[in-house]
Amino acid sequence: MPNIDRRSRLRSQTRREILDAAWEVARAAGLTGLTLRDVAARVGMRAPSLYSHFDSKHAIYDAMFGEAWTAYEEAVTPGRADLPADPRGAAHLVARGFFEFAVAEPVRYQLMNQRLIPGFEPSAESYAPAVRILELGHAVMAERGLADPDDFTILIATVGGLIDQQLANDPGGDRFSRMLPRAVDLWADGVGLPPSPSPEDAS
Repeated sequence: MPNIDRRSRLRSQTRREILDAAWEVARAAGLTGLTLRDVAARVGMRAPSLYSHFDSKHAIYDAMFGEAWTAYEEAVTPGRADLPADPRGAAHLVARGFFEFAVAEPVRYQLMNQRLIPGFEPSAESYAPAVRILELGHAVMAERGLADPDDFTILIATVGGLIDQQLANDPGGDRFSRMLPRAVDLWADGVGLPPSPSPEDAS
């Protein structure tokens, strides 16, 4: 048993090193520029040795995809209880949280939401955190009176469009970040959400 546990730990550690190297390569060369040769070189292996840990390059992408959505899930789920009861205010916080998470790591966001890798489809296991996040968003807004799930989907698309514009046209800047509150308010007006209460009303 001790030997089995040790081998398991070593295998897990090696997989972690491979994934860390894959993220490094992707950040340097872009998602589509990731090669097994470059990943292997960063962990002191030969490329064929990677197949002892991942079946293919797509399997590495799959693990990265799952990690990306899990990181977002872990970042936002604990804050659900702190969202205001005001639906418009909650939408602003949800939108801002996703925007900031996305622009902080462009390559991670591209893997999460843009189909840049030909032939890649995430596994059900890696896609599960994304499904849970979407369900959580629908639940948060439904609890605040937004019953139609398509309304929340439109908000996601609106925020995603601003993220794409920010990354493409003002990387590292804040041009489209500054537009986010206005965009959320336009969406909120369109779906009929009431104005947020003023501080005086809240007190």
